[in-house]
Amino acid sequence: MKGLDARKAAWDVIQAVGGGAFADVALERIFNLYSFKSIDKGLITELSYGAIRQRYYLDCWIDYLGKVPAKKQPPLLRWLLHLGLYQVLKMKRIPPAAAINTTVELAKTYHLKKLAPVVNGILRSALRSKERGLLLPKSNNPSLELAKNESLPLWLADELIKWKGLEDAKKIAKAFNCISPIDIRVNRLRADLKEVKEIFDSCGIHNQAIPNCPYGLEVRAGVGEPRKWPGYEEGKWSVQDRSSQLIAPSLGPLPGEKILDACAAPGGKSTHIAELINNEGNLWSVDRSSRRSKKILANSERLGTKCLQILVADSNELLLKNPDWKGFFDRILIDAPCSGLGTLARHPDARWRMNQDNIQQLVAVQSQLLNSLAPLLKNGGKLVYSTCTIHPEENSHQIKNFLQSKSEFLLEYEKQIWPGEGDNGDGFYISVLNKLKN
Repeated sequence: MKGLDARKAAWDVIQAVGGGAFADVALERIFNLYSFKSIDKGLITELSYGAIRQRYYLDCWIDYLGKVPAKKQPPLLRWLLHLGLYQVLKMKRIPPAAAINTTVELAKTYHLKKLAPVVNGILRSALRSKERGLLLPKSNNPSLELAKNESLPLWLADELIKWKGLEDAKKIAKAFNCISPIDIRVNRLRADLKEVKEIFDSCGIHNQAIPNCPYGLEVRAGVGEPRKWPGYEEGKWSVQDRSSQLIAPSLGPLPGEKILDACAAPGGKSTHIAELINNEGNLWSVDRSSRRSKKILANSERLGTKCLQILVADSNELLLKNPDWKGFFDRILIDAPCSGLGTLARHPDARWRMNQDNIQQLVAVQSQLLNSLAPLLKNGGKLVYSTCTIHPEENSHQIKNFLQSKSEFLLEYEKQIWPGEGDNGDGFYISVLNKLKN
């Protein structure tokens, strides 16, 4: 049956993520195991990521239409129903008959033959409901309605409404469910924006400049694999979200300076700093993971950022192991480990991994990093603290607490970028702190 292999692959990814795997890792594993064409890879990504993203919404439909609640269904059946329901309820380009028939065929072929009638019945009931304009039963709880309709954990729906009010919360939640474009950062060491744009145009890769990103280009998602696009191997550009492209410039790095990127892997911001200082300076890229540090090296070699010095170390221990680094750096970037709540559009499984207890643990980690690294900055130096989250405890509250305990630091600038506002990309937080001169 046409399209069955791609749907089976998507089902495998959904199952793997349901068992605890990261979505991008599970997807890459499938691509490495089987030889799919680019068009099939696009479909597999859309089906698997979409179903994972819409998990709670799809569970609500199973609860509504089925005799057994979603969470009590056998996992294999639950994830297959998600695959089918996502196509029926959320995808316009797939004919409902094809969605239903292929899903039922998967049930018959892969260990669910006796439950194929259940799959068929639920999917056809969902299609009838859609055709009649019927919706899920409503409640009087705004948080529950937001969580259900936009497929969010209830605690996050609660927080969004508390932070931004109901209408803005809806906009942010909808942005979480949009397919993000692919943002490109042109490497000024090896190319300019006009050159890369012309290369893409000549190959039929539709692109446009990103406002407020002088080296940024936006490419519509689903037009192939970026690593195979022209200029990638030559290091003329790299993939980096537009919000993330604002962080290195906010550091204000200058040629010849001593700069520390304290949580550097996989190297996007380190290489950006190196590009901004034209490879003229001493830039230490530190990460505690040797595996992830290899990615910094690979990215640096491809982009030709030769001023990077990669160090595998715990940033909290840098002063202990290098006492001469006290007051040593002109600029320090702390792109801190965080909940990633600003990147839910790109990471469909992230919303299901995070909870409030995890966030409190991260807040403690972030605070420790700030306090451990502050002494390494020279008087008159600049520190940038950034995250890819929208949670105030990790962002503005974190910096407020730091400033209350460190009177030698002053806040120069801070910005919370919210998904769904204007032409923004991922949700990011940036704060720029200055250390007073003696």
